[in-house]
Amino acid sequence: MSSIQKKTDVILIGAGVMSATLGTLLKELAPEWNIKMFEKLEKSGEESSNEWNNAGTGHAALCELNYTSEKPDGSIDISKAISINEQFQLSRQFWSFLVNKGLLKNPKDFIMPIPHMSMVMGEKNVAFLQKRFKALSKNPLFSGMEYSEDPAKLKEWIPLIMDGRNPGEPIAATKIDTGTDVNFGALTRLLFDHLKTKGAELHYKHMVKDMNKTSDGLWEVKVQNMDSGKTEIHTSKFVFIGGGGGSLPLLQKTGIPESKHIGGFPVSGLFLVCNKPEIAEQHHAKVYGKAKVGAPPMSVPHLDTRYIAGKKTLLFGPFAGFSPKFLKTGSNLDLIGSVKPNNLMTMLAAGVKEMGLTRYLIQQVLLSNEKRIEELREFIPNAKSEDWDVVVAGQRVQVIKDTDAGGKGTLQFGTEVVTASDGSIAALLGASPGASTAVHVMLQVMNRCFPQHIKEWEPRIKEMVPSYGVSLSEKPEMFREIHTSTAQTLGLDEKKAVLS
Repeated sequence: MSSIQKKTDVILIGAGVMSATLGTLLKELAPEWNIKMFEKLEKSGEESSNEWNNAGTGHAALCELNYTSEKPDGSIDISKAISINEQFQLSRQFWSFLVNKGLLKNPKDFIMPIPHMSMVMGEKNVAFLQKRFKALSKNPLFSGMEYSEDPAKLKEWIPLIMDGRNPGEPIAATKIDTGTDVNFGALTRLLFDHLKTKGAELHYKHMVKDMNKTSDGLWEVKVQNMDSGKTEIHTSKFVFIGGGGGSLPLLQKTGIPESKHIGGFPVSGLFLVCNKPEIAEQHHAKVYGKAKVGAPPMSVPHLDTRYIAGKKTLLFGPFAGFSPKFLKTGSNLDLIGSVKPNNLMTMLAAGVKEMGLTRYLIQQVLLSNEKRIEELREFIPNAKSEDWDVVVAGQRVQVIKDTDAGGKGTLQFGTEVVTASDGSIAALLGASPGASTAVHVMLQVMNRCFPQHIKEWEPRIKEMVPSYGVSLSEKPEMFREIHTSTAQTLGLDEKKAVLS
């Protein structure tokens, strides 16, 4: 074992969309900083960011029903939908900036326009969707959304879903043409290619084994070269842990107080992929339904048009599952290894609270292929099992922590940033909306970790992300202007969309 010590300004752990976004932002704001990235796999964007491992929805709350909840008085709370939409707008703006500067060449390589739809069945759900539509339509971020219960209109929008359906069944849908399909795997690879040209050192097949803080406040990161077996020590002023499900064990190695009393619950997923191009051609939308009772939010059933490797593809799912691994390429000991004396009670409390979820996951694991096709038939009544193949999606590790609202061992269904009090290290945990809000999340990391630079960086940040620090839902004119210009730059044809 040889140990080589090397100094740098920033270390990024994990070659996913989060590290790629943070690295790209920092290279624009502090081009003189040295950046090193370590990834245990052979290339970037292979785990959670990979195009086959996530839904590719530009999560903008245009179709995801779990971002709008019904209050006890029957009214609809759209605050989360507004917040997530505004966060996605930041991503759109940053990608547009990179395209305009020629740093990302062809936007069609990673983003395509696709209508986003919500579809529900049954009287109670139809009433909910109508209320949701009325509440969202009043907000400029959701202008252009249409609602219909008319079977003829729905057949026009979603012929594959309406074909063979029981005519007496109450059904309704909303549709908005300004949605997108984002290939986060392709975007991640493009961003890392760009970072390499800017002098960032990208080390693939390098695994981070340990981290320690030195007496002078630097982080010593112990990295193993998986080809040679040699171990190197890299020291850095700042470390970002963006290893998807693998972030939690790495965060625990830091020993920072903020890493205590946090656990992780892994959830795996499967998608059905249509293997008949002529069927995929009959559907052009991302259509989200309502989650079954007891199902986690990331298990909301949806039928998605996707663009993968330049080909139009149709996916249905996800079917949740359970695996003790924290990454697809992880170990069966990941979950057990993450249980520490400081988070044992938190994990046990979550286990007691989430019996319903555990039951749901066990049921999902035991589903036969025919049962999955039956669920697909709720969306496509005439679906044939021979037209669909199973693809294993990425692993998600949901955060478990003690909260004021939920008490001990509360399961979190979002994206969480954990930072040391001195801002020297940050880790990203959790799942949806994840990649879609990468720019917002990384700006959050920078605010927490580089407060001494934010003031000088702010004009440049606003150049890259014009609505930084502004609520677009309260500035309709600004929203329309930005939305139109980013649509133009990113090649999102919105002729049909009403942005009035």
